[in-house]
Amino acid sequence: MKRGRLILAALAGAVVVTVAACAGWVYALGPAPLGRHLELSHTVVDRDGRLLRAYATTEGRWRLPATVEDVDPRFLKLLFAYEDKRFYRHHGVDVYAMARAAFQLLTQREIVSGGSTLTMQVARLLEPREHRSFGAKLRQITRALELEHALSKTQILSLYLTLAPYGGNLEGIRAASSAYFGKEPKRLSLAESALLVALPQSPEYRRPDRYPQRARAARDRVLERAVAQGVIPADEIGRALEQPVPHARQAMPTFAPHSADHIVALEPDRRVHRLTIDRMLQAKLEALARERAHAMGPLISVAILAVDNASGEVMARVGSADFFDARRAGQVDMTQSLRSPGSTLKPFIYGLGFEDGLVHPETLIDDSPVRFGGYRPENFDLTFQGTVTVRRALQLSLNVPAIAVLNRVGVNRLSARLRAAGAALVLPQGEAPGLAMGLGGVGISLNDLVMLYAGLARGGQTLALQERTEELTEGRAAAERPSHRLLDPVAAWYVGNVLIGAPPPVNAPHGRIAFKTGTSYGYRDAWAIGFDGRMTIGVWVGQPDGAPVPGLVGRASAAPILFDAFARSGLTPVPLPPAPKGAVIATTGQLPPPLRRFNDGSGRISAIEPPRIMFPPDGARLELSGGRKPDPVALKIAGGAAPLTVMVNGVVLPSRGSRRSLFFQPDGPGFVRLTVMDARGGADSVVVRVQ
Repeated sequence: MKRGRLILAALAGAVVVTVAACAGWVYALGPAPLGRHLELSHTVVDRDGRLLRAYATTEGRWRLPATVEDVDPRFLKLLFAYEDKRFYRHHGVDVYAMARAAFQLLTQREIVSGGSTLTMQVARLLEPREHRSFGAKLRQITRALELEHALSKTQILSLYLTLAPYGGNLEGIRAASSAYFGKEPKRLSLAESALLVALPQSPEYRRPDRYPQRARAARDRVLERAVAQGVIPADEIGRALEQPVPHARQAMPTFAPHSADHIVALEPDRRVHRLTIDRMLQAKLEALARERAHAMGPLISVAILAVDNASGEVMARVGSADFFDARRAGQVDMTQSLRSPGSTLKPFIYGLGFEDGLVHPETLIDDSPVRFGGYRPENFDLTFQGTVTVRRALQLSLNVPAIAVLNRVGVNRLSARLRAAGAALVLPQGEAPGLAMGLGGVGISLNDLVMLYAGLARGGQTLALQERTEELTEGRAAAERPSHRLLDPVAAWYVGNVLIGAPPPVNAPHGRIAFKTGTSYGYRDAWAIGFDGRMTIGVWVGQPDGAPVPGLVGRASAAPILFDAFARSGLTPVPLPPAPKGAVIATTGQLPPPLRRFNDGSGRISAIEPPRIMFPPDGARLELSGGRKPDPVALKIAGGAAPLTVMVNGVVLPSRGSRRSLFFQPDGPGFVRLTVMDARGGADSVVVRVQ
């Protein structure tokens, strides 16, 4: 009896010592790593969670955060069937799997299966070990038990989906799915899912971009085990087995790179950034900008901005034609750059005139030579239309009528109203707003122009554009955000009603989009801004450095891109809202007498002035471009009585009638004399050097 007690006491002591030793060993391991301090890639996603752009970690790894909700459910079925079928039933260690692995090792004298659970694999990924050993396995088991105690099954599975190795610098299913298949893991096929289940066991040995045969064999084993366990129907497995595996890695997505760079710089501590951008629309408009810019020349860039009218959310932002093209200054965001707006501010001039009761869309207004002090505006084609309706004057973008109305409503008032609506207008240092502002004599961004035009579609109320979903979820939804008065509802409706009747580009539909084009002085910027009842899109075309581009005109260069952007959106055009209460729909003769004709009260020039060559100026040096056959050079003429005769080095160009803007083809480098004569004998001549 006494001896038995001694044995029991010895055993108890041994147990106590063993437990104490184990406890001390576990304590020496330190706190369990829970993945809370992992360096993850900055990930920028669209409004639906689709990847727009990701950034590698400081170690150069693509480690994109992923959750259970990010993957196709069939991937999880295959994962559990192949790696850990009792994942939701064990507490970190699968005793049955461990026993099986030990038995296989004893009977076959080699490791057949490791017995590791997904939790144990996560523990190994959080604390990597270079060599296999019993001590390393024991540490892995301990950490797995700690993970199961501290985290939920969903959190553990999310860590696996984020950290699993896929070869090279790819970590996590989201990075692998993008690199090997160019898609989100939610959209994986059965064969693709099986491949991504197989790779983490031996990522370098099975890399499909290096060893496609090995990758395929491993994928097929995953599918065959799924059949054996009845996880996936056999007929689906048969089709999956026939699918090829990828032989190369794809580049990581770089959609909306300007917006992505901006948001990551703005919030460096946040790892997942969600934008209001729609990836599908963004991809379509990026392709459109790239196609059109490449067709127009090696230095031309295109910017496109699309916003939702109701919410002010940015649906797509294309800052340049090609982010990685240094010749086009692709990394400069031209949606935010200050440029001359050309004629795109005219709708707001007439809007104030409508608001003040000075004019109505059917009011008659004169388009003829006039001076406002020392300023004499001219139309783009240097001709005059005579008496037209305000509707026609805005649709044809006539300069003289717009300046006449601006002179009445006041330049300072227009400037103050646009600024109050949220637009940042920039004038040259030390200069005050002048009448030239109405024709582009001010700096403004495409971002602000689109916001203003969206305000027209909103009945005269602007909303600051939003691109971060955090701004919308932090109590600042569209209905709660403050709007700013741009125009009265009736005036805004008049403007939209006029612009929707503007003649569209060739082969474009009529009456679907209210739009306005613009061209800045010297052919530096071409604009087209348009809206329907759902969306507003703005387009800018030009060289980012501000260099002139002969022949760059808003109607010919930017407007076709605008209409194509609406078409490529795939959205059915939404009609503009109906006329608000107070809108007067009448012909000119039905209007009240004060509204039938606009009188600016200024003195008019009655005599026809002699012809003048406005461009190129005398003594100018013109740079040749276009290779062997130089591009045509623009020639602009003012004044003179039609018909006009134009001569280049004494040779008469083909008859152009009364056209005041045309092009001539230089023979090559050298001096060129340009001469113009009108029907009354008036003439002007300049000499330029082509080089």
